[in-house]
Amino acid sequence: QVQLVESGGGLVQAGGSLSLSCAASGRTFSNYAMGWFRQAPGKEREFVAGISRYGGGTSHADSVKGRFTISRDNAKNTVALQMNSLEPEDTAVYYCAARASYVGTLPSEYTYWGQGTQVTVSS
Repeated sequence: QVQLVESGGGLVQAGGSLSLSCAASGRTFSNYAMGWFRQAPGKEREFVAGISRYGGGTSHADSVKGRFTISRDNAKNTVALQMNSLEPEDTAVYYCAARASYVGTLPSEYTYWGQGTQVTVSS
């Protein structure tokens, strides 16, 4: 089992920045690719960014490229999502997820999930 706990969400004005963090426990963190997903009300959960087990490879959704950056620290068992130039359309619950394989972009590919953290961007 892997336990994931997100933090760092909140309310921010458009154009602002937030940094999300996800702390993992339970298994060897470097065995897992990590992903960030988000889900807005009435919409399906969507991929935001992913990072390989040792951080050598990253992937970002087109909608966040150039604004969001995923990173990880295997010594601290954490994965972060730096979000800049936030837009109202970024408003959602953000989830981190773990997968014992390479980075995937579908929610169904991930085994472990955090409880989510709310990000609200006001216009």
